[in-house]
Amino acid sequence: HFGSSQCGSKYKGSAPRPASLPDAPVRRPRTPQHLPAMSQSERGCLPCTNCFVTVPQDKWYAVEKFGRYSHMLKPGLAFAGGDCCGCCITYRSITSRVEQIMCTVTTKTKDNVFVTAQVAVQQSVKPENTVDAMYKLADVRAQIDSYVSDVVRSSVPHMTLDESFEKKDDISLSVQAKLQEEMSNYGFIIHKALVTELVPNAEVVHSMNEINKQKRLRDAAIMAAEAEKIKVVKAAEAAADAAQLQGEGIARQRRAIIDGLRDSITHSTNEELSTAKISELLLITQYFETMRDIAAQSKAQTVFIPNGPGAVGDVASQIRNGILAGNAAAPGQQRM
Repeated sequence: HFGSSQCGSKYKGSAPRPASLPDAPVRRPRTPQHLPAMSQSERGCLPCTNCFVTVPQDKWYAVEKFGRYSHMLKPGLAFAGGDCCGCCITYRSITSRVEQIMCTVTTKTKDNVFVTAQVAVQQSVKPENTVDAMYKLADVRAQIDSYVSDVVRSSVPHMTLDESFEKKDDISLSVQAKLQEEMSNYGFIIHKALVTELVPNAEVVHSMNEINKQKRLRDAAIMAAEAEKIKVVKAAEAAADAAQLQGEGIARQRRAIIDGLRDSITHSTNEELSTAKISELLLITQYFETMRDIAAQSKAQTVFIPNGPGAVGDVASQIRNGILAGNAAAPGQQRM
């Protein structure tokens, strides 16, 4: 066998450990989130005895004599009784703080979409039922997680994905009512149960975003078409108003021309012009106005018109013949 002096000399200093001895496992301290919400064993404040103990303000201590529950201790320094090396008296503690437990539940909606629900449960120990909280449940977190999973998986499958988002409060109330009913038997108070998050499958989220995007694009296209329609309608209304005003202006212009021609011709003779003569004069005037507009607006720089002394008479004769032909054809059109 190895003596203490031999072991000390063999592993003294910076000498490496033998390869045959495995490395000790590294123990990482568990965070408060992973600590089980159950009672824990405690030691007294004096070495080799549990006669005296210091009780923190945020915990309840139970005194056990030979493994059997005796009584509870208040915060502060307390004397539990005679003890020898911790064989007679032991202590068990549980926190009095409000703790939050996060539960994750995966379930399926009515429209066959898998969602992951995050439920936060705030619970604490009833002051009058600390004994039940210490000795009835081995793992409070596992028990609460089971109840939460049962309620969520029985509620969400009756809802569509949109309804599950709209009725998160209803799911929270159902979970809270179930936990308050069940956990009160174990000495725990359920302060609040909240569905903090509903996360659908990533592909479903992408599809929902794409649907929303296409809907927005459709609305934008409709609005753009409506704006273009308004532009076209307003342009047509403006053109109609402009044409109406232009026609009224032309009518007034022709009326003024006719009145001027009548006055200039009949001023000295006191002769009254017939309607045919007035129309003939008006058509001759329009003919020359048309020729003027062609010369002004056409791309051609030269317009060929009759320039002899009888040119005006020829134009008047042609217009007169056209009027007579039209008057002759009018009765036949009426008979038809």
